[in-house]
Amino acid sequence: MILIDTNILIDIAENDPRWAAWSQAQLEAAALRDRLAINEIVYAELSAGYESRAGVENFLAAAGLEIAAIPRDALFLAGHVFRRYRAEGGARTGVLSDFFIGAHAFVAEATLLTRDPRPYRKYFPRLDVIAPD
Repeated sequence: MILIDTNILIDIAENDPRWAAWSQAQLEAAALRDRLAINEIVYAELSAGYESRAGVENFLAAAGLEIAAIPRDALFLAGHVFRRYRAEGGARTGVLSDFFIGAHAFVAEATLLTRDPRPYRKYFPRLDVIAPD
């Protein structure tokens, strides 16, 4: 499984002038390698850009994405990684979703496709990440 980070989908949905082509190409290449999935966190973040659930569902279907539930082991790991992040002086807001996504990919032994690999490489160093160089 290749788990897709929200930033990839937003790039495509919004036709980002800098990143849409890269994100689309990476998504297509990933689809040739394995099944593509998102989790509930990515679904929620992506939903912020749509007026209806049908819009989100249509986008996901067109992209060939399935929704994979976050295992409890990943939820537990995300909490512990967040605690480490906070102990290192990290902000209270805006990053917990990255830890849910990274922990899910790690526990599921999945590859993560993202445009922002920094939090994943720091807190999940053994995670297989596809990202810009």
